[in-house]
Amino acid sequence: MPTKPHDQFAKQFLEELLSPLGEVTTNREVTDEPRFVDVLFSATPTSMASAETLGLLGRIATLNTALFEPFRNQPSFSEIRNCFLKLFVVIADAQRKAKRERTRLPEAALPRLWIISPSASEILLTNLEVKLDLENWMTGVYFVQNCFRGAIIAVDKLPVTIETLWLRILGRGETQRQAVAQLLALPESNQLRQNTLRLITNWRIVVVQQQDELTEDDRELIMNLSQAYQQWEDTTRQQGQRDVVENLLRFRFGEVDEELSRVVDSLLQLPPEEFASVLLQLSSLSREELVARFTQ
Repeated sequence: MPTKPHDQFAKQFLEELLSPLGEVTTNREVTDEPRFVDVLFSATPTSMASAETLGLLGRIATLNTALFEPFRNQPSFSEIRNCFLKLFVVIADAQRKAKRERTRLPEAALPRLWIISPSASEILLTNLEVKLDLENWMTGVYFVQNCFRGAIIAVDKLPVTIETLWLRILGRGETQRQAVAQLLALPESNQLRQNTLRLITNWRIVVVQQQDELTEDDRELIMNLSQAYQQWEDTTRQQGQRDVVENLLRFRFGEVDEELSRVVDSLLQLPPEEFASVLLQLSSLSREELVARFTQ
């Protein structure tokens, strides 16, 4: 089953963010005829606290079983109907399971569909007869009639806040550029930031490798992700340099303690030529000389 770069990234991205909270299944086949849910998520009882770090995405994920269907472009009516077909099959499966187990499955506990679209035109919203629920949800989240258990998230209409960051990364144009810039502004110690940068880098590489088949949309995407790609590349390069220096110091002095770690930090700030020169001298410098030179 061929996978487009955006689809693959979106699935990996949502799996990366949601897996600490519960069970994530990608490409889940649903019966009647073969259909695949992009991301099917079921929260675990202990996921509520962790979900807060994902903002709006975390709130959605922990409501009940969620079907996520992310689109690179605004979906057509046919694509939306296909999403609901998959939802109804998943609901039917859940109801059959409850019946077999003689348990009650209330309406509010039924799975819900979340279609993630970079935008949603007035024509689309009008024809679907969706509505906002601003008392409980933010702008950009449109709900279909209650019995259909579905919603469309128009990414470009979401507020530009940290709470919506993890969904706006799946947007387009300026929406995506803002989200990437906001992602890069997070502390480097933030694990979600690091993991997302890795996925973004892989996504960009896959798109670039299409070379002869690049569309205008592909070129826009490459530009949007370039800053994140460059930062990831710089971070990876610096980590590689850190590994080299620490290995040399460990070989020379037996271990890299807190004092030598500060030496490494200072070394990595040097211009490339000076950094290379110091590496060549490491075998002849004493510990005292190193510390005196780089921790003043």
